[in-house]
Amino acid sequence: MLGALCVLAIGYRYYSAFLAAKVVCLDPHRRTPAHIHYDGSNYDPTHKWVLFGHHFAAIAGAGPLIGPVLAAQFGFLPGFLWLLIGVVLAGAVQDFIILFASTRRGGKSLVEIARQEMGPGAGLITAVAVLFIIIVALAGLGLAVVNALRESSWGVFAIGSSIPLALFMGLYMYRIRKGKIAEATVIGVTGLVLAVVFGRYIPGTALGQALTLSSTGVTLAMAVYGFIASVLPVWLLLVPRDYLSSYMKVGTIAVLILGILWINPPIRQPMFSVYMNGGGPIIAGKWFPFVFITIACGAISGFHALVGSGTTPKMISNEMDIRPIGYGAMLMEGLVGITALVACSALYPGDYFAINVPAAKFAGLGMAPTNLAMLSQQVGENVAGRTGGAVSLALGMAQVFTALPGMKPFMSYWYHFAILFEALFILTTIDAGTRVGRFVLQELLGRIYPPFEKTDSVPSAVVASLIVVGAWVYFILTGSVSTIWPMFGIANQLLAVIALSVGTVVLIHMGKGRYAWVTFLPMVFVATTTLTAAWQSIWQNFLPLAHLPGKAFIGYLNAGMTFFMMACAIAIVIQTLHGLRSLEYRKI
Repeated sequence: MLGALCVLAIGYRYYSAFLAAKVVCLDPHRRTPAHIHYDGSNYDPTHKWVLFGHHFAAIAGAGPLIGPVLAAQFGFLPGFLWLLIGVVLAGAVQDFIILFASTRRGGKSLVEIARQEMGPGAGLITAVAVLFIIIVALAGLGLAVVNALRESSWGVFAIGSSIPLALFMGLYMYRIRKGKIAEATVIGVTGLVLAVVFGRYIPGTALGQALTLSSTGVTLAMAVYGFIASVLPVWLLLVPRDYLSSYMKVGTIAVLILGILWINPPIRQPMFSVYMNGGGPIIAGKWFPFVFITIACGAISGFHALVGSGTTPKMISNEMDIRPIGYGAMLMEGLVGITALVACSALYPGDYFAINVPAAKFAGLGMAPTNLAMLSQQVGENVAGRTGGAVSLALGMAQVFTALPGMKPFMSYWYHFAILFEALFILTTIDAGTRVGRFVLQELLGRIYPPFEKTDSVPSAVVASLIVVGAWVYFILTGSVSTIWPMFGIANQLLAVIALSVGTVVLIHMGKGRYAWVTFLPMVFVATTTLTAAWQSIWQNFLPLAHLPGKAFIGYLNAGMTFFMMACAIAIVIQTLHGLRSLEYRKI
């Protein structure tokens, strides 16, 4: 942990400074789109730390929490190294460059930037790929919430309370007591803590029965929330909720890091597991290339390019804020991933697999749980077979917290606090992702019917939001962790390939071609690992699924979508290589 903190600090101090001063030359005196196009809704100059909270909350979804937990199947070391190296040299670079490019172009989306820099064909390919990838990504993220909150009235009550709290904070900061951020923060954070504490008394009551939702019930509740958040103005729900959850996220990670340093929990997962060469019960493939698509967001995430070219650039008040928000927030996400990996690796392997593998499948592994019965009793819920990674991470976190002085009797509180913590991460990506997907779909359909493209049109926003929500809900209801998460990882990383390609061309056209390696080299590595994983997934995962009873349609659909996303990414990479040829010719 100390080594990781040092590497991240050095990366921010020196590499991000190099990117800001030499590669893109940030200008503190240049007016930003938030000032030029101010409308009080989408374009709105926002305080640096409030926007940092919104941006961090929007990008830090399930990926940095769930991905490292699932990747622990391969052992501790592969995931740890990829998280640490990838976030400094790839993920934070992508986020920084795309946020800068969008801010310099009036807050344009990744699709618009691709169209401007690489031509209309690249813009159309990027738009279609982005829409497909958003839908798959939201399904992967949403599935983790479903498995964590189903049959848990305490968890549903706690996470549900954050929504009215965020609405009140938005009204308080922007209407009732405009600009009084500190007051709204105290109200919101206090309300969240009380929701966790009083949630203990919800099970067994009439309200508890109403909030004890099945997997389908949790999915539909998320769908309603995602739709509402996509349509409402950003200042009313999206920004205050993300800002509120950022306190929970950053504060919890800080306490968890201190707890890890204080109690020094043993790493019970091996450095390299017996599943390194394939055959794992969670992720079927070998460590290469599947570690890289399983970890996904913690090291690099294409989804971040949508946030960095969506809501965030429209709220940048000063160009100098791009460095802490673009590069710094991604380093924070990498730290979240490392912390999650340490926490879940403190579980005994038998307990880890008993939680993350369906009971019937676990019975054939030849393993026996160690503390599973005791853990279930301590948290007040049966945790066996709760696949998706969220529950095992919550238990790992709760074990760290309860090992602190005086905390041992509060295991159930810490467990449900950890579930709230994870759900906040995931839902803030659900709302931001649905909104971005709505914008992309409106832009695509606007080519057929131009009025549909107006983002301030309520009917257009409603129709587009319903389509996006309906699509990711379908994948959640028809998929499983073993199919959705690899597909999510592939989609997310292929979008990162597209974003890094666009960033490379942006640098070339700025006359900064001699620095194009900062995005080109990560692009080559991520493209290699992801395309390999995608090809193997089609033949080893999705097509075999199509031969199972009742799974033909979803199996062929997954295979077809994966192949289509591969084709889109390859087309964009080819465009980038053409750009590099012109770079050599111009000798920039």
